[in-house]
Amino acid sequence: MTQSPSTPFISSPEEVAALREDLSREGKKLVLTNGVFDILHVGHVRYLNEARTLGDALVVAINGDESVRELKGPGRPVNTASDRAEMLRALRCVDLVVVFEDRRATAIIDAIRPHIYTKGGDYSPESLIDEEKALLDRLGIEIRILALVPGQSTSATLAKLSGEDTRGRRIAILGSGRGSNARAILEAAAAGSLGGEVAAIFSDTKGAGILEVASEFGVPGLLLDPGTEKKGRLTDASLKELADRLLALGIDLVVCAGFMRVLRDPVLSRFRGRILNLHPSLLPRHPGLNPVAKTLAAGDRETGCTVHLVDSGVDTGKILRQERVPVLENDSLESLTSRIHEAEHRLYPDVIAEQLSHLP
Repeated sequence: MTQSPSTPFISSPEEVAALREDLSREGKKLVLTNGVFDILHVGHVRYLNEARTLGDALVVAINGDESVRELKGPGRPVNTASDRAEMLRALRCVDLVVVFEDRRATAIIDAIRPHIYTKGGDYSPESLIDEEKALLDRLGIEIRILALVPGQSTSATLAKLSGEDTRGRRIAILGSGRGSNARAILEAAAAGSLGGEVAAIFSDTKGAGILEVASEFGVPGLLLDPGTEKKGRLTDASLKELADRLLALGIDLVVCAGFMRVLRDPVLSRFRGRILNLHPSLLPRHPGLNPVAKTLAAGDRETGCTVHLVDSGVDTGKILRQERVPVLENDSLESLTSRIHEAEHRLYPDVIAEQLSHLP
């Protein structure tokens, strides 16, 4: 759960829990917040100062270095956990810093059991990760949402810096399955016909084939915590994390390839008109799940695949291009799916290259 303290600036969960008990006996309150806090900026300072006013001591739980790499991608953290802890402890409003290595803060919250738990203003109590919200409610911990300073974030700072170089267009692929379309895209990039590089591949499924494809091509394969077990859904916290990671990576185009979760804001608003999806039917016919099975059940004589922009609906965005595939008399689900995949592997890289060439 935690990283062993290696500097005088990092406290153990046991030390923090003891402080909490001391405060409770005196009728005082411990406030806990958590995050990466990689490159401190004025937004962090104002947020932490406000959090400190809510109680009598403020503890900051920071993600360990390996956890940050999983959450934020290659190149992060910029500063090690010990350095981040030292900088935070230099702030008068911060009493203790503890490090945790889990992707989620649930275990460290349970170990410390603060009186008050704070998050930034781009969250709400309802948008917290399901597991985290359930624990806070069960323990009776007060949740406070504090305002953020507009435009201030580590990801935004890094994006500004990365924008100063001359690298080519950068693509992120989102997928949940085997990764056959991701492979076709990566092969096109390797052949120089894509007009950009695949900077990262994200999957919401641990051990998914698409992550193995990423490793095969030497592309960072990153796990995205959906924050919920609900099918097709990402929590607000997960969506914010994804948007921040895409921004920090300097992504120009987001490509969904068998990604089985619905994207919403802030991802949609930050990448408006720059998110593509591939659907195995001739939209608007047979949107949603199981389109190939629906095609066969309907007795259609023709189907195909569609590349479209992603909007707030399900397969309702602007259609960019389609390729038709005939339905043969003896087609099974497997045979028709296989021929649609062949069409997808031709179509998707071409449309991606076209979209990249049109970006300002």
